Amino acid sequence: MKIVGISTRLLLVVLCFTVLPKGAFAHSDVTFVSWTGNYMRSQMLGFVRPYEARTNKTINVEHYAGGIDEIRDQVQSANVIWDVVDMTEADVLRACSEGLLEPLSGIELPDGSDGTPFVEDFVEGALSECGVGGIRWSTSFAYDTRVFGDDGPKTISDFFDIEKFPGPRAVREDPSVLVEWALMADGVAPEDVYKTLETDEGLDQAFVMLDKIRSGLQFWSYELEPVRYIDEGLVTVTAIWTVSGIQVANEPDSNIQVVTDGAITEMDLYAIPKGTTRLDEALEFIRYASSSEALAEQAKYQPLEPTRRSSYALIPDVIKNDFVTGPNAEDKAILASDAKWWSENYNRISERFKSWATQTVRQGAKGGVR
Repeated sequence: MKIVGISTRLLLVVLCFTVLPKGAFAHSDVTFVSWTGNYMRSQMLGFVRPYEARTNKTINVEHYAGGIDEIRDQVQSANVIWDVVDMTEADVLRACSEGLLEPLSGIELPDGSDGTPFVEDFVEGALSECGVGGIRWSTSFAYDTRVFGDDGPKTISDFFDIEKFPGPRAVREDPSVLVEWALMADGVAPEDVYKTLETDEGLDQAFVMLDKIRSGLQFWSYELEPVRYIDEGLVTVTAIWTVSGIQVANEPDSNIQVVTDGAITEMDLYAIPKGTTRLDEALEFIRYASSSEALAEQAKYQPLEPTRRSSYALIPDVIKNDFVTGPNAEDKAILASDAKWWSENYNRISERFKSWATQTVRQGAKGGVR
C-alpha cells in the first residue's frame, strides 16, 4: 500500500502510538521513593496498593539507597521529580537544614485509631520540622554458618576480630553505624560513643579499628546485597538490616546467623522534596501512609516497629514478638543512633570515610588492584 504525503519517520511515530498498551502514558498522582527489597514489599502491600484502591489514584514507586544527594540535585536544578521520600531521621534533619524539604511541622494528621491525638501518638522524634514518622529498625551483623557453624562471632568486638573469625567483611557504604561499632568494639561504653567521636582522637580510634577489617572489605547499598555476599562466599561476616537478616535466617536451609549484640536502632520518616508540583497529593499520601492502620498493616508483611503507639493494638502478638526495637525488644539493641548528632557531624565524618573507603576498594585482599 502506498501512503502519500507522510514521511516514513512520522508514519513510525503514528504506528507506535496505535500499538502502545493502554496506560503506557498513564499519569501518576504521586512518586514515592523508598528502599527496595522486602521493605518496599511491605510498603507496597501495607499501604501503597490499599491507598490506590481507596482513592483511585496511581502511585509511582521508585527506589534509592539513601542519602540526600539526589534530592539536593533535584531541588537545586528546579527539577523535582520525587514527591514523597522514605528517609532516615538523620537524613531528614540534614536535608531540612539545607532547605531541601517542604516544612511539615504544621501538617494535620489523623488521630490514632484509639482516639489519641496524633501529636501524642507518635514516638519521640517521629514528628519533626520536615518529616513524619514511619517505622523504627536496626542494623546488626550476620555470619556464614557454613564457615563457622555454631561457633561464629557473638559480640560486636568479634565483628572486628579477623584472626579469631577470619574472612572478608561487608558493610553498608556509609559511616553511620560503622564508626559507632568500631568504638564499642574497642571498649567505649555506648553512652560515651558520640562524645568520643566529637574529638579527632576519638575518630582516629574508630578508624584504627576499621583498618582491621579493611582487607577484602565489600560494600553494599541495598537490603539483600549482604545476603548475596554470604551466599556467594564473598564474605564470611556482614552488617545487615536486622529484620531482613532474621527473615532470611528463618528460611529452610539458610546459611546465615544474625547476631544482635551491638545493634543500632534508627527511625525512618516520610519527607517531601522542596518544590514538588504535587504538594497537596504528597501530603494526602503521607497522611494515609503514617496512619495507625497503615503502619499496622505494613508490620504484617515485615515485623518493623511502627512509630505510632496506637498501631500496637492493631498488630497480632505473633508479629510484635518479632520486633527488634521498641518495648518488646529492649534487650535486643545496645545503642539508639543519635540522628541530631549525625545531622550535625555527617559531612565531617563522611569525607574521611569516603577517602578510607576509596583506598579500601582499590586495595584488594592481597594488596592487588581490583
